[in-house]
Amino acid sequence: MTETTQQKGPEPREQASPDERGRKGGPVRRGGGDPGTRGRTTIADGVVEKIAGLAARDCFGVHAMGSGLSRTFGAMRERVPGGAGAKSVTRGVKAEVGEVQTALDLEIVVVYGVSIEDVARDVRENVIAAVERMTGLEVVEVNIAVSDVKLPEEEEEESETRLQ
Repeated sequence: MTETTQQKGPEPREQASPDERGRKGGPVRRGGGDPGTRGRTTIADGVVEKIAGLAARDCFGVHAMGSGLSRTFGAMRERVPGGAGAKSVTRGVKAEVGEVQTALDLEIVVVYGVSIEDVARDVRENVIAAVERMTGLEVVEVNIAVSDVKLPEEEEEESETRLQ
């Protein structure tokens, strides 16, 4: 017994919607998955340090970032003409960035009279929120070292540069 098949014309092709058509009207071939997930994004330590430094400086009670020595060298660099003296937003910030997580170490100077515990909590919350929102990295820890207290009678370090 033999089977016979009736030959038909070519199978009808499904019509591609306008957004699936390429320039010549044919269907567009797409790779697997969402286009936003194709590839890898790496974030440099310096990027996370800048975000964290700016977020920490925004907190009430933080007078400056970094140790006395780093602030002294920073003040000298700021006086160098030609743009080389731009204020470093990463001063007092160290980040260790992995593929999906980051850890931060901050060194801050607080204003006299504020609760160091409250300032540290606010800095942690602000830094974690900013870094996680902007980078998508999970912040596993924010270590804060308070290196100095700004007393009311101390002369402003930056007052000279602001008057110029």
